[in-house]
Amino acid sequence: MRVSLKALALSSAVLWGLVMLMVGLVHIAVPSYGADFLRMMSSVYPGADTAPTLSRVLLGTAYGLIDGAIAGCIFGLLYGAFSHSRTALSK
Repeated sequence: MRVSLKALALSSAVLWGLVMLMVGLVHIAVPSYGADFLRMMSSVYPGADTAPTLSRVLLGTAYGLIDGAIAGCIFGLLYGAFSHSRTALSK
């Protein structure tokens, strides 16, 4: 089975971007929610910290979209490489 690299990258980007967006928005409404998660993400994504502002949430979302697309692409490439090597071994 062949996996669409574009679809996997887009799916991962949307999923991780939505996670960052939703946690950030809920954190604005309830400052204790997701604070540890956002603090951890700020060590990876500079500028996306626990400040409850819309600009920081959107920055974290942008980082999530980009990082999710890269991770999905790498996952798809690895999946393709391993599935081809497994097919070659089984024949």
